[in-house]
Amino acid sequence: MSRQYKTKISDFKAWRYKTHAKEYLIYPNNVSEQLSIDETAFTNGELYTIVTNKQAKGKKGCIVAIVKGVKVDQVTKCLKLIPKTQRDKVQEITLDMAHTMVNICKNVFPKAAQVTDRFHVQKLANEAVQNIRIKYRWEALDQENKLFGKAKKDRKTYTPLILINGDTVKQLLARSRYLLFKHYSKWTDKQKERAAVLFEKYPKIEQSYNLSMRLFNIYQNTQDKGVAFTKLAQWYNTVEKSGSKNFNTVTRTIQQHYRSILNYFDNRSTNASAESFNAKIKAFRTQFRGVRDVNYFLFRLEKIFA
Repeated sequence: MSRQYKTKISDFKAWRYKTHAKEYLIYPNNVSEQLSIDETAFTNGELYTIVTNKQAKGKKGCIVAIVKGVKVDQVTKCLKLIPKTQRDKVQEITLDMAHTMVNICKNVFPKAAQVTDRFHVQKLANEAVQNIRIKYRWEALDQENKLFGKAKKDRKTYTPLILINGDTVKQLLARSRYLLFKHYSKWTDKQKERAAVLFEKYPKIEQSYNLSMRLFNIYQNTQDKGVAFTKLAQWYNTVEKSGSKNFNTVTRTIQQHYRSILNYFDNRSTNASAESFNAKIKAFRTQFRGVRDVNYFLFRLEKIFA
């Protein structure tokens, strides 16, 4: 049936965009005041830049453009095929912190306010916490291997230290992964117990976790842009005073993107719609068992989402 649809029932053979579909697809009529931009891979790691219309909510009319690659000049050239009057309508565009996306938006949608996705900022902070946990975990593994080797040499049985919550040190560091991603208000009783043991044994993990949660609370509880600016500045100072090297990347990134980060507090817009659309593409790709014919794949995307 799918073969019959492709060759006979659908108008794929006469599709007007077939000659350049692999390079770009543009739908100017789908441009709205609020857009999202992100990149995704269709097949063999080939990246495509996708611009979507937030107002369509991931349904028909949500695709504004699909352009092969992420190079600024290449993508800009294709997106500028959208008439300037349409591009000037865009008031806000959400994106991640990739410099290519920032420059593309600056070139194509100069009147739009750029909004850095809050979850990408929080993800950086979470990764900083996890990096410390992983560092300590490798140290614990190394220490355990040494003690095991020594016990074997002395012809003794090695028994690891059991902590008050029932975990070994190695297990404690491995099993704490998920609780460090969660806000402390959502911890289960078991996670609270494990966190207490973890933080007592590793104060630097507690310090980093608190910094991460303080950033989360700024996003979660602040409505006013001016207040958010003050709170972010105070958070930045706290990080500097803490001397946490793992948060240096986070603070430098925030410093570079602080204008677009603060723009989030105008309408509290995120790039969730773009991430959701990427997930739909991946699910669609799975149904196809991979993408063998890129043109046909894009044709189907157009029919459903453009």
